Amino acid sequence: MKGIVRDIVIVSVCVAVLWIGLTSYFGAQNPFYVVSSGSMYPELAMYDIIVISGHTLFEDVKIGDIIVFDRPKDHDKVIVHRVVAVVDDDPKTLRTKGDNNQRSIVGTDYPITKEEYIGTVVHVIPQIGFITKMLQPPINYIIIAVIIGIMIIRQVYKKDKKKLIDQAKAESNISDYNEFQSNEKIDQSTKDFDSIYSAQEKKPADKLDEENTKSEGVPEFFLDKEKGSEENKE
Repeated sequence: MKGIVRDIVIVSVCVAVLWIGLTSYFGAQNPFYVVSSGSMYPELAMYDIIVISGHTLFEDVKIGDIIVFDRPKDHDKVIVHRVVAVVDDDPKTLRTKGDNNQRSIVGTDYPITKEEYIGTVVHVIPQIGFITKMLQPPINYIIIAVIIGIMIIRQVYKKDKKKLIDQAKAESNISDYNEFQSNEKIDQSTKDFDSIYSAQEKKPADKLDEENTKSEGVPEFFLDKEKGSEENKE
């Protein structure tokens, strides 16, 4: 369980660091938006992801730029349209229009001031926004559950693998010990056999020495006579 919590923390920290880096680089609290209508078609299609830059100042926005802004009448919706006119210079006020719309809409396309301005579109990633649609409930919960399940299985597999490795090591140590004991017994048996064999070899030699010792005190005449007697017996 600790491993799962650790992995979740690591992933969360990496995502947070990545997000902070992206917002800093593009100069916007949210640099990514998904096109949700066809008002800018064919320039922007539904489910395209647009990347905006907040580093482009409102004062530098010119006619022809595609900008992202809060809807002027209520600020409850984000709009992405093209600038078609500068209606006032003090303060600077813009009018926009969707490329696929016949005219500008009051309360939606103008008046756009610095207060409504969010950023200027700098990149377009086609059709990737389908992923966000797929991640709507309950699909997103299922994906999260699957990811957590995979993490749990991964941790359990690691533990089982470690147990098997430890068990294999223990069995190997026992086998090595038994083999060592067996080799010791064989070595001991060999030593005992060599001792017995040496003793048996030594015994006839001792007898021969004993006979030679006995023969030393017997006169040569009797020895020759005894030898001749043995030859006659044969």
